[in-house]
Amino acid sequence: MSNGKTRVAVLFGGQSGEHDVSLRSARTIMGALDPAKYEVIPVGITREGRWLSGGDPFAELTAASPLFAVDAGSGFDANAQIVPAGRRALPEGWQAEVDVVFPVLHGPKGEDGTVQGLLELAGIPYVGSGVLGSAVGMDKGMTKTILHQYGLPQVPWLVISRRDWLTNPIPMCEMIESQMGLPCFVKPANMGSSVGVSKCRDRGELLEALETAARFDRRILIEMAVDARELEVSVLGNEAPVASLAGEVIPGNEFYDYAAKYIDDNSLIEIPADIDGTTMNLARQLAIEAFQALDLAGLARVDFFLNRESGELLINEVNTMPGFTAISMYPKLWEASGLGLRELVDRLIELAFERHADRA
Repeated sequence: MSNGKTRVAVLFGGQSGEHDVSLRSARTIMGALDPAKYEVIPVGITREGRWLSGGDPFAELTAASPLFAVDAGSGFDANAQIVPAGRRALPEGWQAEVDVVFPVLHGPKGEDGTVQGLLELAGIPYVGSGVLGSAVGMDKGMTKTILHQYGLPQVPWLVISRRDWLTNPIPMCEMIESQMGLPCFVKPANMGSSVGVSKCRDRGELLEALETAARFDRRILIEMAVDARELEVSVLGNEAPVASLAGEVIPGNEFYDYAAKYIDDNSLIEIPADIDGTTMNLARQLAIEAFQALDLAGLARVDFFLNRESGELLINEVNTMPGFTAISMYPKLWEASGLGLRELVDRLIELAFERHADRA
């Protein structure tokens, strides 16, 4: 504590393809932290892996981001301290200076258990899931394997390795077409924000999609395409999580890709979703079951497909550190459920302290 205020280190940027999304999320969270209660310590990670603390690391990172205007600084004016890439420790003095960390990192090397493990070793409370939940939640193939073991409904899927595809591209395509059919979706197993995701309608698009996904990960997920509505539910809590109302995303593009999420302004969001009460309750129930099956903590967003023909509700993905941008579904769903952004951020920090105390 400093002057009675909780010192919150907001960690953002990172080396994944979701670097820019992380900056947007961090800006929202830093703006929501009540200055009467919290002292914000911004800590940036460059695309090259350098840690920046002190000064205005947010302004330094956003200056190079295509999603930000030049004047996107956050107003911090101390001298920057730079931790070189490759250093295996937190910036000097963190254990003494920081009460809790809010790791607003999306994608590999941030959302996948790596930073969580670092914070565990440092003994610092942090927002979100632990090492296991973060690692499993980041890998879509492992997520689906565990959800399958719990009997939770999903679209048909399979995982192949980059090596198998590079070694036997045509046999791999034939297997995918045989088991998943066309069209299908191809995704890197460890990525979010729809980075590297492609919809494939023929062999040519499938080959191109596999090449794209292989640039992001050595494991590639293929899913059967279904004619479905896209629903999302926010989950909040530790041992006794609660679920928000379900919302619906109506993509302006062919599917809810990276451009639709963060660049184009042509998608619609309906909160609450226009669904019957039975489907609403089932979505909330399944979201909590998925959260618990993956041993998550703090927060998560669970995405669903609602099959237009059968009415079946299918889990699509689970996001352990969902976006917190101005248009992100996670905070919007809680706002519609009666929990405003400032109160939501307060609760997430409380949950971080609760989990840390429990593990201690």
